[in-house]
Amino acid sequence: MAFLNINATLPEKGRDLRLDLFRGVANWAIFLDHIPENVVNWITTRNYGFSDAADLFVFISGYTASFVYARMMLDRGFIVGATRLTKRVWQLYVAHIILFVIYIASISYLALRFGDSEMINEFNVAGLVDNATETLRQGLFLRFKPLNLDVLPLYIVLMGLFPPVLWFMLRKPDVTMVLSIVLWLAARHFGWNLTAYPAGQWYFNPYCWQVLFVFGAWCAMGGARRSMTLINAPITLWLCLGYLLFALIMTMAGRFPTFGGMFPQWLFSAFNPNDKTNLAPYRFIHFVVIVILVIRFVPKDWPGLEWKVFDPLIVCGQQSLAVFCVGVFLSFVGHFELSMSSGSLFAQLFVSIAGIAIMTTVAYYISWSKRQDKPLKPPPAKPAAAKAA
Repeated sequence: MAFLNINATLPEKGRDLRLDLFRGVANWAIFLDHIPENVVNWITTRNYGFSDAADLFVFISGYTASFVYARMMLDRGFIVGATRLTKRVWQLYVAHIILFVIYIASISYLALRFGDSEMINEFNVAGLVDNATETLRQGLFLRFKPLNLDVLPLYIVLMGLFPPVLWFMLRKPDVTMVLSIVLWLAARHFGWNLTAYPAGQWYFNPYCWQVLFVFGAWCAMGGARRSMTLINAPITLWLCLGYLLFALIMTMAGRFPTFGGMFPQWLFSAFNPNDKTNLAPYRFIHFVVIVILVIRFVPKDWPGLEWKVFDPLIVCGQQSLAVFCVGVFLSFVGHFELSMSSGSLFAQLFVSIAGIAIMTTVAYYISWSKRQDKPLKPPPAKPAAAKAA
């Protein structure tokens, strides 16, 4: 049957260091962005456009999932590919539960230790005081999420539902991408979202954010390669640069009220506040523009990827799950430290640099530890002539 033919173009074998580099960037930026009143997080992309590190994290997750599991699904069948994906989902779920327990235990302990009752409300763990058993049960079902623990449950849900999407993507990549866009727009129109506990909805609406995940998979399955003529067109470059400039202006208008007051209210309110929960179209377009520019100017064989200055970011990207979990916890520690101290510029710099240093150290340690688990290569055999001599 024609429908069963593989129409996707699988990426070339071998590690794509761009994925590791930008995933490392996303992990560092998520850590910095989760620390409020921190001058260092002004270096992250969320301050200069509509999209931020969360968009990058979800996109790369979709790209990597296709990169890793598509070939396995083709070579060994759908069942094997789906079970390997399910195994990864289980690893993500276990990591989330461990982080969840450590996170809420730390918040509760520090709130009691320092008599800071506001911390319980600030980090959305008040339910543990009122109804601990039900709150923990809802946490196991990913419905109760303390502050800053929203990305990993989204990742778990998207990966859990990905096997049939990947099967369809391999056969009809463009149709799959179109259906994903339709679901995103329908969810925005009809208000579809998952409910949270004890009230409200998911901060990252899975019905909407799946479009970034599928977009990453579509790019990996040949979508980017098929679009190179459009990506390399001169008009595309100017349109992309123009949109980035517009996004910068509108974002700065939201950051500085005096500057924002210079624009008509209809224009200002169209982009402020930034609709992150339901992934506003202007936000998605902004990220697509960034992807186009990266594809155009940072090819897979770009020599700069070998520069030593990028090594810490690349290693953090290669050990993404552990670094992400450590970063989320450290962002809470940094937030608490700044709130209990003067919050001076030196304190902000110290907390930010120390956190990134710890994340990087963890990444290097895990990378080293994995190398120790591999069997040593046997020494090369001596030539027969040397033995005779």
